[in-house]
Amino acid sequence: MARPVFIVDGSRTPFLKARSGPGPFTPVDLAVQCGRPLLARQPFSPDDFDQVILGCVNVIADEMNPARVAALRLGMGEDMVAFTVQINCGSGMQSIDTAYRYIREGHADMILAGGTEALSHAPLVWPNSGVRWFAGLATAKGVAAKLAAAFKLRPRYLKPIIGLERGLTDPVTDLNMGQTAEVVGHLFGITRAQSDAYAAESHRRLAHAQAEGFLRGEVETAFSRDGKFFDHDDGVRPDSTAESLAKLKPVFERPWGQVTAGNSSQITDGASWVILASDAAVAKHKLEPKAVIVDSHWAALDPSIMGLGPVMSATPLLQRNDLTIKDVETWELNEAFATQVLGCLAAWNDDTFCREILGLDGAAGEIDRERLNVDGGAISLGHPVGTSGNRIVLHLVNAMKRLGTRRGVATECIGGGLGGAMLIEAV
Repeated sequence: MARPVFIVDGSRTPFLKARSGPGPFTPVDLAVQCGRPLLARQPFSPDDFDQVILGCVNVIADEMNPARVAALRLGMGEDMVAFTVQINCGSGMQSIDTAYRYIREGHADMILAGGTEALSHAPLVWPNSGVRWFAGLATAKGVAAKLAAAFKLRPRYLKPIIGLERGLTDPVTDLNMGQTAEVVGHLFGITRAQSDAYAAESHRRLAHAQAEGFLRGEVETAFSRDGKFFDHDDGVRPDSTAESLAKLKPVFERPWGQVTAGNSSQITDGASWVILASDAAVAKHKLEPKAVIVDSHWAALDPSIMGLGPVMSATPLLQRNDLTIKDVETWELNEAFATQVLGCLAAWNDDTFCREILGLDGAAGEIDRERLNVDGGAISLGHPVGTSGNRIVLHLVNAMKRLGTRRGVATECIGGGLGGAMLIEAV
């Protein structure tokens, strides 16, 4: 029989907006910064875990398999099995889902599952023409041949390509993620005014959560090597309004596009962990679980409309558990783009879409905005790609506990045309 899987605890770093040059932390640095205080407050030893699973998309050359590097730096022992998973924006949730299945089937009792990303450390990449020139120079034999190869250099060979820009472009459709949000917005008639209003509300909600202390116990202070400390998500703009955001120009589809820098998620560095445990581990270590994972579901769709991934993954998840949208009291839907979030809400409330695409008898219904992303989301705090899926699960659990709600869903769209969703219940 499948065993229950509990979320016992978790923590994350502040999400730090990428500015000029690499930020103060690498992916592993971030994972260690929030991992240390999390493990220090547990009533068991760090080496009591069975595994460490970490989501990360932009792995840097000095930290191959960041899960293993982080586990060693966290003092979890040389015999700790640790591996890294990558499914673009879903990587942090995939780590939880993989751990959930290991524990559910009896292959493990306690797993540390997380996500980390330092987008400010994304590399610059040489163009292929430059790579071929370097290769020709390196393999040329003799002085004359090397001089001849050197004289073939052209300035354009040395112009670097921003790796992150290519990484956020779908290789099949050749659309970047912002353009896919434009497609979703066009399909459901989402207006620029609606997107800007949603984005302003995301900032207002995060600022309110910070001021009220709702993130205490979730966000751990991070300390850089030069002695600076970071104790809050620094991309929030409390003074944002729909009117001020309306002044920004479209980024991806000028001049008529809906998606701007103001109503998109921010390029950010950050890490997050959750501790998952079986009922046996809970009893052994006298733990106090916060929630239980009920089920999860992954879905795939046309990459050009990847923003509808939450609809395609959360709908079958609810159906399988005999639930409707109205049965879910708290939602975390990762805010890749305001237009994309609003497109998902519109899709669920569209009779034709739900009949023809989802196979329902009619519209699934409308999600109450007071139940959705109650403390803001990626538009106001950022979207470190490999981390976000982990953060939304962690925050969903904490928000449910604070609000006294019983059932929640964390869901996200995933670059490449995927979606992930997880059903959580309070204990």
